This record gives sequence, structure tokens and C-alpha cells, in this order.
Amino acid sequence: MYFENSNYFKQLEHKKLEFTFGNFYLCDHFFISEINEGVHFDWEKIKIVMPKIIDYYGDNSQLGYISNRVHSYSMDPYSWQKVDQKYGVIVAGAIVYYNDLMYKNATLEKLFSKKSLKRCINLDEAIYWMKTINEFS
Repeated sequence: MYFENSNYFKQLEHKKLEFTFGNFYLCDHFFISEINEGVHFDWEKIKIVMPKIIDYYGDNSQLGYISNRVHSYSMDPYSWQKVDQKYGVIVAGAIVYYNDLMYKNATLEKLFSKKSLKRCINLDEAIYWMKTINEFS
């Protein structure tokens, strides 16, 4: 389910960032990505997105990240480490998967992440988890 089609879209204050490769929704203490079909979401794209996220939240933010995998795309699993080293603002992540292959990819990414990374079966579960974890205080 797309964030814009969820109940949370009207409930949560957010700002939408649109890129040629996908959309990002900046909420209170977390942001949601929805990457377009067939995109290779690599370090070059991350370097476009992250400065805008940092500008919005601030340099010393403690953020959660929800990857809402409504489309099939590829990503370098080492990107989690690069984001942490360069920006250091993401304290927890959630990957919403919609099929078995996405679950396997999320499991692989979890191995590369030093942060708490939850695999979720739907967007509601991911948002609920983000709203209840304590890393943002």
C-alpha cells in the first residue's frame, strides 16, 4: 500500500519530496521512501536525498527510516553502512515487504545494518513500530 493511500497519510503531518527515482515522505521522527519500479537505488541517489532530509530535520536528528517496497527495485546493501558513516542520523529502520523475494532481500539488508532493522508485512506495522520505539528521545 502506498503511503498516500493509507490512513496515516491524513493523520500524520508530513512533507513530500519527489524525485525522478521515487518519493519520500518526511514525518515527525521518521521518513518513508517509495522507490520507483526498476530503479537501482545507489549511493549517488542517496547523496541527492539525504541532504534534503538533513535540511528538513537538522544535523543532530535521530530518525527512523521506513522503506515501503511497493515496487521492485535493487539496492546495494552496503548503503546502510555508508549512510550511517556519512550522516549518522538514522537510528532504526523498517522494510515493508510484499512478497517472498522482498522478504529475502530485506533479510540480507538486515545482516548489513548495525542499526535496528525490522521487516514488516505492511505499512501500518512499520509506522506503528516507528511511533513506539524509544530511540528518538
